[in-house]
Order: sequence, then structure tokens, then C-alpha cells
Amino acid sequence: MQCDRCEKIECFEGKDCLNMQEEVIESYTGQDRLIHHAAALIEGEYYMQKTRVEELILFCREMGYERLGVAFCIGLREEAKVLCSYLRKHFRIYSVCCKICGTSKDYLALPKIKEDEPEVMCNPIIQARTLRDNKSEINVTVGLCIGHDILFNQHSNVPTTALIVKDRVLSHNPAGALYTGYYKRLIGG
Repeated sequence: MQCDRCEKIECFEGKDCLNMQEEVIESYTGQDRLIHHAAALIEGEYYMQKTRVEELILFCREMGYERLGVAFCIGLREEAKVLCSYLRKHFRIYSVCCKICGTSKDYLALPKIKEDEPEVMCNPIIQARTLRDNKSEINVTVGLCIGHDILFNQHSNVPTTALIVKDRVLSHNPAGALYTGYYKRLIGG
């Protein structure tokens, strides 16, 4: 599949390019169907009207979630504080910082930003485990580094969504590289 190269985009008109309609319908059962329904409901009812934070609240209400986990990067601590403060008006919030347990990168022989200085590693597996122990029903990531977000998602036992994606160069707006002429040329776009 290389849908990005498709010129016709007939799927948008309802064409089944893979002849998998029956399998598609069978794929959405149980919690997957409930999540998909809630997503479609919010999209249909609030299209172009709500921010991602507002949509998160609406989605969690629709799903009946009461316990939300927030895994955040210490570099976005202020944003996480604002988010958690706002979410606490609606839900029970459990938050966990990336530097939880304060473990030195030396223990795992991890590369450092400055090799000759002490540095604490990020700990996405323990972030996920901590939120699991707190019985979160959905997890939200705020600025986890590439790779750390992958480990967090992999070890999270509940649905997980990203609210902020880490991009130190573009103020946490990775899509900016796709819109800006300079970066498009830099990445060969």
C-alpha cells in the first residue's frame, strides 16, 4: 500500500480498494467498536468546533472513563500542570513525570547529551506501569520523546492518545516541518 501516492482517492467516495468490507465490519467489536463510535460521534457533532483538549474531555465522558493517566516529559511540566489542573475538574487524574525513579543513564550505558556530566534517564516503562498501578482507564502523553513514546504506548495496558508530541525545534509542532518551505527543502519535500 502506498496511499500517499494515490491520485484518485476513491476510498473517500466509498470504494473498497482491498475488497475487505466484510473483514472491516468484523474488525470493530467490543471496546474497539465503542472507541470508534465515540470518535465518530465527537467528529460528527463537534467538527471544527472543539480543541483537542475539549475533544479529549468529550471522548472520555462518552466512554465513561473516570480515571485518566497523564505521562509527561519534564520539559513540558508547566503544560502538564495546566492540563492536569483542567482535567481534574472532570476526572480523577494520575500524572507521572518521565524522570520517575531518578535512575542514572549510566546504569543502562545510555548515551548522554553531555557525556562527562551526570544525567537521569527517561523511564517510559515505569511511567506506564505506574499509571497501570493507579488503574487509569485511558492514558494521555504530553511531549514524550520519540522512542520513549513508543515504549510507553507498548507498555500501556489501556487506550493511549498523544496530546502534545515532542519537537524541540518547532515548539512541539512536528507538522510545521511539513508546512515550512525551509524544512520541506531540508527533508527533501
